[in-house]
Amino acid sequence: MDPLPERRHFIDRLAPGWLVVQFLGTGMLVVALATAVEDTLWIWGFYAASIACWILFIALHPWYPKAAAALLAFSALLPAVVVGAADDTTAVIMLCVLLGRYTSLIAPSGQLITGVTLSCLVCTWISSTLADRPLSDVLGYPLLILVLTLLGLNRRQEQLRTEQAEQMLGHVLLAQQEKARAAALAERTRIAREMHDVLAHSLGALSVQLKVAAALIEKGDSEAALARVLKSNRLADEGLAEARNAVAALRGDIPSLPDALKNLVEQHRANHAVDVGLRLTGEPRRLSPAAAVCLVQTVREALSNAAKHAPGEPIEITLGYGDGSVCLLVDNATRSLSHAGSDHVPGYGLTGIRERLALVGGMLTAERADCGTRWALAAEVPE
Repeated sequence: MDPLPERRHFIDRLAPGWLVVQFLGTGMLVVALATAVEDTLWIWGFYAASIACWILFIALHPWYPKAAAALLAFSALLPAVVVGAADDTTAVIMLCVLLGRYTSLIAPSGQLITGVTLSCLVCTWISSTLADRPLSDVLGYPLLILVLTLLGLNRRQEQLRTEQAEQMLGHVLLAQQEKARAAALAERTRIAREMHDVLAHSLGALSVQLKVAAALIEKGDSEAALARVLKSNRLADEGLAEARNAVAALRGDIPSLPDALKNLVEQHRANHAVDVGLRLTGEPRRLSPAAAVCLVQTVREALSNAAKHAPGEPIEITLGYGDGSVCLLVDNATRSLSHAGSDHVPGYGLTGIRERLALVGGMLTAERADCGTRWALAAEVPE
């Protein structure tokens, strides 16, 4: 497998290693046979059969590597049988070339390579011994074959390492692609959540005001209806501003968290005529866009819940910058026990806020305080 084929120049693919080895091996076999001094016909028969197997190996190797390896093993065994009976060293040369090529293949297993190598060494030793060859030939031929076999094994190991490296590179590239795909999906989910929260909050409030205005018109109270329409117009403008802020947050150029909370506090005071306090502790610092948006949405959700379930009650917001984390606390008085532990807001509500905070490693707690007379919403993000 070539994970980056487009980056390789054609000159790098002009002479692959296996083709060079085949070409050189064929040349050495041809030269050895052309210079052979052999008068025994049956030995020439062994040579011819060995060369035929070599040619078949070359033809089949690209498509049927295991079958081609079996032919090459048989091709190496043939000259090993006639080493002692041959008149010159042609059989030894052929055996070294063929066995060296076989041991460099990655298709056969290590057990097969060991078995074929030992078979060739045993045949060489037996053939030389039976032909009363000198001791130098009986011991030298197997030693020479063994050395050349080790060279072939070294090439096999290099090919295996190269193949493993290419596979690992392919896995790394695949993992990077999957990581990028997962990041894109997470970003789409975050964008969808941001736009949903902004539009649901703004359009929900706008819908309520328009319905009230329609009911007032049916009753004939035109002045109150006009006031509701004007308020609806103001809510629409605020919704557009929130949408722009959401887009800015997605682009990473949102205002600082204290400024964003101040804007929310001022809007809530103007819309609901309640006292909302904002207190900062610690040294303010720049947060990541995801964490800042989570905290802003947490305050927006808390203010919305307070307006629905405890209208007119004062609200206290505390933003604390600590070592390694930022804490947010929204505290307000309650009017009914039904508010405790429930999520009254349609859509994501507190569940959506928890999901938001979990994505940035934060957490959310919502509980009653002061013997059930107050409702506290606390969020913390590691920043």
